[in-house]
Amino acid sequence: MSAPQAPKTNPAPRPRRPWSNRLSRAAWAVFVMGVGFFLLYPILVSMNFLFLFGKSPSLEELEDPKVEQPSEIYTADGVLIGKYFRENRVPVPLSKMSPLLIKALVATEDVRYYEHSGIDLTALARAASGVVTGNKSGGGSTITQQLAKNLYNTRRGETRGGLGYIPVVSTLVSKTKEWLTAVELERRYTKEEILRMYFNTVEYGSKAYGIKVAAKTFYSTSPDSLTADQAAMLVGMLNNPTAYNPRFHPEAARKRRNLVLTRMGQAGMLPATEVAALQQQPIALKYQVEKHIDGPPTYFRGAVSQFVNEWCEKNGYDMYRDGLKIYTTIDSRMQQYAEESVQDRMKRLQQQFDRFWKNRNSNPWVDEDGNEIPGFIETQMKRTEQYKELAARYKGRPDLLEQALNAKHPTKVFTWKGDGDTTLLLSPLDSLAYYKHFLHAGMMSMDPFTGQIKAWVGGLDYQFFQYDHVKQGKRQAGSTFKPFVYLTALDNGYAPCDRIRDERVTINYVEDGKPMEWKPDNVTREYTGINMTLRHAMARSVNSVTAQLTERVGWANVAKYAHKVGIKSPLLSVPSIGLGSGGDVSVYEMVNAYSTFVNQGFQSEPMIVTRIEDRNGNVIKQFDPKQRRAIPSETAWLMLYMLRGGMDEPGGTSQALWEYELWKKDNQIGGKTGTTSNYSDGWYMGVSKDLVTGVWVGGEDRSIHFQGSQQGEGGRTALPIFGKYMEKVYEDEDLGITMGPFPKYPGKISRKYICVSESEPRRRRAESVDTIVADNLLEQLNNAETPLAVPDSL
Repeated sequence: MSAPQAPKTNPAPRPRRPWSNRLSRAAWAVFVMGVGFFLLYPILVSMNFLFLFGKSPSLEELEDPKVEQPSEIYTADGVLIGKYFRENRVPVPLSKMSPLLIKALVATEDVRYYEHSGIDLTALARAASGVVTGNKSGGGSTITQQLAKNLYNTRRGETRGGLGYIPVVSTLVSKTKEWLTAVELERRYTKEEILRMYFNTVEYGSKAYGIKVAAKTFYSTSPDSLTADQAAMLVGMLNNPTAYNPRFHPEAARKRRNLVLTRMGQAGMLPATEVAALQQQPIALKYQVEKHIDGPPTYFRGAVSQFVNEWCEKNGYDMYRDGLKIYTTIDSRMQQYAEESVQDRMKRLQQQFDRFWKNRNSNPWVDEDGNEIPGFIETQMKRTEQYKELAARYKGRPDLLEQALNAKHPTKVFTWKGDGDTTLLLSPLDSLAYYKHFLHAGMMSMDPFTGQIKAWVGGLDYQFFQYDHVKQGKRQAGSTFKPFVYLTALDNGYAPCDRIRDERVTINYVEDGKPMEWKPDNVTREYTGINMTLRHAMARSVNSVTAQLTERVGWANVAKYAHKVGIKSPLLSVPSIGLGSGGDVSVYEMVNAYSTFVNQGFQSEPMIVTRIEDRNGNVIKQFDPKQRRAIPSETAWLMLYMLRGGMDEPGGTSQALWEYELWKKDNQIGGKTGTTSNYSDGWYMGVSKDLVTGVWVGGEDRSIHFQGSQQGEGGRTALPIFGKYMEKVYEDEDLGITMGPFPKYPGKISRKYICVSESEPRRRRAESVDTIVADNLLEQLNNAETPLAVPDSL
């Protein structure tokens, strides 16, 4: 029998820990988690954990920080002629900055700058206390933190992160990144290097970034020449470049400047007496804002910017940010000579033009019969952007539109008198009529062997006339197109000594299946009956011979050869193509094409940029000449010989060049004048052994022109510009462009080219007057305000 079991009893309950112990453990856990988070937080921020904190500067960006710098444009001879920028900034070394700048910055923004390593704990504690007490006595950011913020955009774009959109949290995260970046900057750079980067990075207002541009913008001086009050003003502006801009808020700027001076005195950087004296001085600015594109306005810069922008887009660069150095082919001296030659001639030509029409009591916009076109200005006005804006603004209110078009306002306009501009009281209609009276010009000069463009003058004054008459503008070339007819002939077996009679001819052809005829006229409507050599006919610019030769070689072939040597514009295959009515072309194209004759038959692509360097001066792209064989070298040499006929042959149209100092050292120049019907366009194409230059002169519209060869033909409007330009070029020995003959052909010419020129009958004097298209049909075509369209009846 088993012993009785003891009754079961419940174990005594375990004593529960007091609430205080439980809270202590929770607090300890929170503390541990907090410490862990505190330790991990910088790492999480740096690595952009879960994309919450935004991107931080990489090691590469810390080692080589990129700030926006303007790209600079240089001429071939090293002259700075302009800049492209969004943030106008030109870095300078600390040695080129006034010590007063450093004193002002340290005293105002970070008095313990040389004592901390990127974070000023004293300033942070003061700032935190100010938040709690409401007594804000200063911020906690150091100069290095401000640099980090400006250098790496720690609060914008991809640096923002998911938490960057939560108030307060976003500020904490961005501040953290600035602290971390500031510490990294202090580890990698000296205090002096940080100051240099800071001064070259920050914005000072008025689109001035960096101390060099700021000193120039507000005081027209350099950073090393800044006085104490100027340095205090610029440093004071950093707190708020808009509110403390002395140009627009002088009183606020003065108070801010005086505060900086006070702090300089408190920090022992300026004596108290000097501080007091400087604070009494008024603000004395020499204010000049650089524009988005700085430098003298020129027409060729549009071609430069278009070319470089396209290259940058393909190669990952930004012309307005990356501080590129762009070297152009333009020679500053030749550019100056070209501009002077255009301005000198056009000023005098405009005076003749104004007198010409004043004596006829008429405006210069006339029809083919010489009668003033009624309603011309009103019609032209409707094509302008100004009219379209006004019409949209006063839609349905023609009375208000009419009032706006006739309302007079002070208007700054271009003039050949005085300094180039004046202010007149004009309405929009008055202003348009004023400008329609002007003659315009385009000129380009190029090295035919490299294609490098040495001078480019697109008009009278880019400030008032932005339309570029070198590449943008296209007009009929008149007789300057005739050489392409003779080129076609020479390349197909003809010789300069071959002959065609100067006589009245009828050209029969078929168009759209219909038989047609064309009877070209010489300008005098007279014919010598001479059996002329081709060289003599081209030199005298005889229409009847050119028309017959065009028929023999084929007008379609003339268009083909023109394209072969450099004309890019579309050309119509018409019998009159050799007289310039096959289509509109630019000065740019014509210079390109004529260069093929000088360059032994090689067609060189025109160049405007030779190389691009990065901000450190390393060449990142070299542009080499591009050439292709277009015509045989013998044909090219014969064409040069033909072009020289304008000077050599009796009655050659280039002989007005004898008036210029161009004929020493056996110098040779070839050329061709050109004039379109009604004298709407005057051309001169000139070639020397070193240069090819093209000049166009005419009205903005084809209706605006002289009415006779004594004033309006190309030998009198465009040729003098070429003559004066070449005089100036030859006088400048430093350019290395010398007088002399064209090179001799290295081989044997297979065709006869030396032949006797005929004299004209005594009853008619040989004159160097360019023969132009004179029949009524082509006059109507040339006077059209719209691009050329040849009717079926031609």
